[in-house]
Amino acid sequence: MPVVVDPDSSTLSELLTALPPGGHGMDTTGTLTAWLDNRPDEYVAVIGPGVDFAEALELCETLRFTRPTVSVVVVRETVDTDVLTKAMHAGVRDVVPVRDLAAVSGAVERAYQLWIALRGPSGVARQGRIVAVFSPKGGVGKTTAAVNLALALADRGARQVVLVDLDLAFGDVAITLQLFPSHSIEHAVGGEDALDFNLLEPILTRHEDSLMVLAAPSTPDARDRITPTLVARTLRTLAENFDFVVVDTAPAFDELTLTALDETDECVMVATLDVPTLKNVKVALETMDALGIAQGHRHLLLNRADDEVGIGADKVEAILGLKIAAQVATSVEIAAATNAGRPIVAAKPDHGSSHQFQHLAARLAGTSFADRPDATTTKAAATDEAREDGRARFFRRRR
Repeated sequence: MPVVVDPDSSTLSELLTALPPGGHGMDTTGTLTAWLDNRPDEYVAVIGPGVDFAEALELCETLRFTRPTVSVVVVRETVDTDVLTKAMHAGVRDVVPVRDLAAVSGAVERAYQLWIALRGPSGVARQGRIVAVFSPKGGVGKTTAAVNLALALADRGARQVVLVDLDLAFGDVAITLQLFPSHSIEHAVGGEDALDFNLLEPILTRHEDSLMVLAAPSTPDARDRITPTLVARTLRTLAENFDFVVVDTAPAFDELTLTALDETDECVMVATLDVPTLKNVKVALETMDALGIAQGHRHLLLNRADDEVGIGADKVEAILGLKIAAQVATSVEIAAATNAGRPIVAAKPDHGSSHQFQHLAARLAGTSFADRPDATTTKAAATDEAREDGRARFFRRRR
């Protein structure tokens, strides 16, 4: 998915028209760096005229060694000998005039052809991100978090997202999404040695255009036939064909869950504001430290995060030694949306809880929440909603 960087929104919109469908815009090179960290299959970055030339050259110098397969196309108001010479020394692939959109399109196309050549004649191997949603304790809303996070990621322009239910004995992903799959991961048993996407694709269930689901078995005893090898190869194969693989794990450190966590790129830890859960999460984090799992790539999602329980966010962060990435307050609307088969992110994208999942999705995707097309309008709606929720809680207490 090619990207354009420019602080001016009108210039950004104009340059995006020169990119293939799915192009993404951002306003700073810092955002671009975070984006590239999460997008190993990126092939071109177009740096607009609003970015300082020295900053663009410094970025290109860095990418030349850290991401040599990413071409940098610099767009300038003036293209003269001095600009071309400095750009060539920095490793810029192309320098094009600001108003020549045809030249921008041509440079992006050449970057794509070069990327294919560098990746080899067998084709471009895509490598998506595996995001495990985990909690050592059941009943904390882990499946609800996994489902809403997957929907939020799919809503951020990712080419495709797959949600894998690895709570193999009592998985609830399918019923949460009101799906009735005819196949599950159980149907891949025995195919470990020859597992490829041609085998996996028929056992996926489509939820929406950008979200697929690999369901858990319908009976708990099927779990015993699923091996760690099958789990590992399934996740790797899906990562080669989807931008994000969101995994709803079992609430235990069993062999299959450890295998999934070992394959993960990002781990979302789900906790609630009660002492037993926080104790278990702390032990789980220490265990993950000992095993070297997702170090530096853990994100704490605090569910049912209400002030009334007496444990604040600061205290949670001090106990767990992990910054809170998202806080979802208790809301009857979340349960109602789940019961209706339309999780809150899909049913009410303007809801405050939906915003928390969207912010977390943005963090995992290396973008900002403001990149979402309707972020400006929904922010005001969420503020109004939070105000109304506050009033309702106040009157309930008074009564």
